[in-house]
Amino acid sequence: MSKILVSVIIPCRNEEKYIGRCLDSIIGQDYPKEKLEVLVMDGMSEDRTREIIKNFQFSNSDFQIKLIDNPQKFTPFGLNIGIKNSKGEVIIRMDSHAAYQKDYISKCLSYLEKYKADNVGGIIKTIPAEDTLIARAIAVCLSHFFGVGNSYFRTGSKKPKWVDTVFGGCYRKEVFDKMGLFNENLIRSQDMEFNLRLKRKGGKILLAPDIVSYYYPKSKLGEFFIHNFKDGFWGVFPLKFVKMPLSWRHYIPLFFVLTLPISIWPYLLINLYFSSKVAIKEKEFGFLFALPIVFAVRHFGYGLGSLWGLIKLIL
Repeated sequence: MSKILVSVIIPCRNEEKYIGRCLDSIIGQDYPKEKLEVLVMDGMSEDRTREIIKNFQFSNSDFQIKLIDNPQKFTPFGLNIGIKNSKGEVIIRMDSHAAYQKDYISKCLSYLEKYKADNVGGIIKTIPAEDTLIARAIAVCLSHFFGVGNSYFRTGSKKPKWVDTVFGGCYRKEVFDKMGLFNENLIRSQDMEFNLRLKRKGGKILLAPDIVSYYYPKSKLGEFFIHNFKDGFWGVFPLKFVKMPLSWRHYIPLFFVLTLPISIWPYLLINLYFSSKVAIKEKEFGFLFALPIVFAVRHFGYGLGSLWGLIKLIL
């Protein structure tokens, strides 16, 4: 597996703050560069994203970086364009909002072969995008069980584990020949839907904890709320197009919102408990004030987004 051609596909749009960091981490991989192609499907960015990608092309002539237009702009279209244009036997989906340890690709291939998996992924370590109390609290929220449930690629795992989905994903290309492409009706959640479809057809999805990437989330409360609202919406609305519910953890915030005001009192106690526990463990006094707010923004945002998705389903 170590010498096969690997295609890295990266859908992006308006990622001038992060695309350079992402590409740097890919160029720094310990996998042979002559056996690696990188396809960046840009959703017609309106910032400096395309300029930055082109600069990488010119400054790394021995490294295959291809910039491909995604006129439809959204992620599933970009993913499918990347798959159709890829030449590799293995396709690795990467996120432009993340950076990757130098052995990320080689370990993905190693686990893919060793476990005979159809899709392999690792854990993401959430890094504050800014050095502020709120940004640090958001990073903690997205790494904590209370914030993300049993999302093992966020909270971690001690050993390789068969799961329902992973961040990104390293697939044998033949998987797409058998399963088809990503559902272009799903602006978000298309990876979870594809992995659920894959698993229901007998496919195996492996999480390996020593495959590591670094993710940079939103750093402002308003942006964080909007991001979670959209995630919540696309946790429910896909039922309009596919009759496969996502994992139960995606519906807990909806249940929480639907049972207000009864659920608010136990929620406040649980929120304060976990926030205090993290603040003591991290020796960060400010978390006593910031984390309860961030957890609430996460849960209310996701829950309200899910409620809006449910309303749109009914209407």
